[in-house]
Amino acid sequence: MFLNQFLRFEPILKEKIWGGEKLVQLLHKKSEKKNIGESWEISDVEEDTSIVINGNLKGRSLKSLMNEFNSQLIGKENYKNFGEKFPLLIKFIDAKEKLSIQLHPNDELAKKRHNSFGKTEMWYVMQADKNANLIVGFQKDVTQKEYLNHLKNKTLTDILNIDKVNKGDVYFIPAGRVHTIGAGVMLAEIQQTSDITYRVYDWDRPNEDGTYRELHIEEALDAIDYKALNEYKTKYKLKENHSSKVVSCPYFTTNILPIKGEVSVDHSHIDSFVIYMSVEGSAEFIYNNESENLQIGETILVPACIKNFTIKSTTNSKLLEVYIN
Repeated sequence: MFLNQFLRFEPILKEKIWGGEKLVQLLHKKSEKKNIGESWEISDVEEDTSIVINGNLKGRSLKSLMNEFNSQLIGKENYKNFGEKFPLLIKFIDAKEKLSIQLHPNDELAKKRHNSFGKTEMWYVMQADKNANLIVGFQKDVTQKEYLNHLKNKTLTDILNIDKVNKGDVYFIPAGRVHTIGAGVMLAEIQQTSDITYRVYDWDRPNEDGTYRELHIEEALDAIDYKALNEYKTKYKLKENHSSKVVSCPYFTTNILPIKGEVSVDHSHIDSFVIYMSVEGSAEFIYNNESENLQIGETILVPACIKNFTIKSTTNSKLLEVYIN
C-alpha cells in the first residue's frame, strides 16, 4: 500500500497540577476539565500512541503506521536510525501555574538508566500573560556543590536565568539544561520521543491529597549542564512565504513559515517526514485534490513520500515546520 495522504491525529490531553484552560479556550481542545496542561499532538510514547482522525487511515495508530509504512512515513535515513519508533513528540503546553524546575538526561544516560531516548527540546511561545517568565539555564557557571547548597537552602532561583517572555520567543533546551515554564505561558514544544524528566524542585507544592510529587535530586546530579550562556533566547528573522530556520540540531530542525496567500512546497531535498504546527491564523494544505484545514493549535504530519504540495492562507498565518535533517 502507498501512503498518499496528510495525517491528522486526535490530541491526547493531559491533566497537570499546574495546567489551565487556555488549550480549551484559545486552541479549542475538547475537554470539560479545568487543568489541562498538555496536548500531545503526535506521540509514539508507550501507552500514549496517537490515533489518525482523517482520510482512509482514520482509526489507525501511529505505531501501526510506523510498522507498515516505515521509510515511506519517516524517510530512509530516519528509519535506519530509529527503526519503528517515531522519533519526535509534539505538544502544546499551558502553564497556569509554574512547572517544577527540571531537566532531562541525554541519550547516553537515558539509554543506560531508562532504555529510552534522551530529551532535547525547544519552545515557541504562543501567548504570555503580562510579566510572565520562564527559567532556562544558569546565570553564570556553577559547581555541583554550589548548586546543591542553593537547592538545600531553597534559593535555587538566585542562580538561575529568568527571562520575561513574549509571543514569538523561541528557546532551545538541550538535554541537561535546567528549565521551567512560568505561570501564564502557553507554548508549542518539539522534543525527542521521551517522557523522562528529572524534577529537582517543585516549590514545596502539595498535590490535592497532600502528598508531594517525586523529586530526582540524585539522578539529576550527573545529568545537569552546570555551564552558563550569555543569552538563551534564540534570535531569528522572518520572511513572508519563506521557511526561516530557527533551530537546527541532530534531533530536529524547526523553521517558521509565515504565510499570506499561496506557497508551493517542494521537499524533494528532505529525507524526512515534515510536521506543521499552526501557531497563528489558519492554513489550507492541498495535495492530490484533497485538502486539510489547519487552525491555530492544530498539527499535521506530511509523510516523507509526499514531496510536493500547496499551502494557502487568507489570513496572516504562522506555521512551525519540523523535520529531521
